[in-house]
Amino acid sequence: MLKLRRATVIDASPPPGAASGEQRLIVELSPQGEPGAEQPPARAAVADISLVGLSQPGDEVIVNVEALDLGLGSGGFDVVHANLSRGLDGPGAASRNVMKLNYTSLQHTVEPVETVGSQQLELPLGRPVAVLCLHGQLGPVAWAYAQAKPGARLGYVQTEGGALPGAHSRVVAALRRAGLLAGHITAGASHGGELEAVSTAGALHHGLAALGWDAAVVGPGPGIVGSSSRLGHGGLAALDSAHVALALGCPALLVARMSSADGRERHRGISHHTLTVLDLLLEPVTVALPAGMRSPVGADLRAGLGSVFGGSGGSRPALALDVERPVRITRHDWRRAEVDLPAYAASGLPAETMGRTLAQDPLFFGAALAGGAALAELAPAADGPEAGPPSGSSRSGPDAGPALDESALPAGPGGPGGAA
Repeated sequence: MLKLRRATVIDASPPPGAASGEQRLIVELSPQGEPGAEQPPARAAVADISLVGLSQPGDEVIVNVEALDLGLGSGGFDVVHANLSRGLDGPGAASRNVMKLNYTSLQHTVEPVETVGSQQLELPLGRPVAVLCLHGQLGPVAWAYAQAKPGARLGYVQTEGGALPGAHSRVVAALRRAGLLAGHITAGASHGGELEAVSTAGALHHGLAALGWDAAVVGPGPGIVGSSSRLGHGGLAALDSAHVALALGCPALLVARMSSADGRERHRGISHHTLTVLDLLLEPVTVALPAGMRSPVGADLRAGLGSVFGGSGGSRPALALDVERPVRITRHDWRRAEVDLPAYAASGLPAETMGRTLAQDPLFFGAALAGGAALAELAPAADGPEAGPPSGSSRSGPDAGPALDESALPAGPGGPGGAA
């Protein structure tokens, strides 16, 4: 059962001046129990304006309090479920037949991009797509792409796996203000973006074919769903997104989730989230690592990967993370990319992941910056009819990274696993 409570709004952020977006509130819960019960302390709350309307001080609202009560990492606030004072006379839509969050109390109509304009498929799309494992990668990816390809149009497709409301992302708002994103489409159950799509495929096709995006980033909203299992985490949405990109004829790049400071061993170096996706993908994709960083995957890509996969090569100590099927990992197109952490830090864009700053976890941001730089590298290949995903674990040409010797990456007894 939903953990809903009555509350009164005691402070409301200024309305954003639109019929959508997110409003931040301070609320007081109504006392529970016998008359004269102690007044609960004030609490932070958020309201999705497109669903529940604007709130004002004094409004009586219904809030979902469960995440805040449980102390979840991404749940430091209550969520307004309904505004009883001014939210019961919404007009709804006059004619649409597509619902999001359908068959829930928050179902609402949308006009999906799949029904706008020409219904003809333009395949292969041939433009590159970067797939995120975490929303915090979006800022560095977009910034690095813009540094490498000034003036290029990069769009963002938000999927499931994290927060569903598109308005909840401060990163998207900052990137749009900075001109680093050309648009924001929410796909599937995700909702509230500038445009709506029924599917990730429909969103990517519309952005790349109809809106003229030069490249796209696809990934979950803020926060991530996690459990203590190999497959039970929101990062696995990247598997579906990468397959969609490949099916549409887009060169696909997986932005590696990496960390030098995560307290959970399974996320240090290359996260088990990324390794699981790379293992399960049906076709190879491109993966970029930051060159020249002191990390388990530093400047020496071959030795670094050997270290990550439990091998003895290189001077760095091996991580306590092995993979059961190393050939499934090494078949991908591994590249190195130069990154500029000081410049990104000076950009003023969001630079925090799960409470850790760029200075505390440089590898996380370095890996995301490498993904953005590599995405720009893929763009020239997307101009011709031969564009497509890499066909093997190596590439040719003057910019080619070192081919990996699979025999140097022995299989370990374990595999990626554990909680998110």
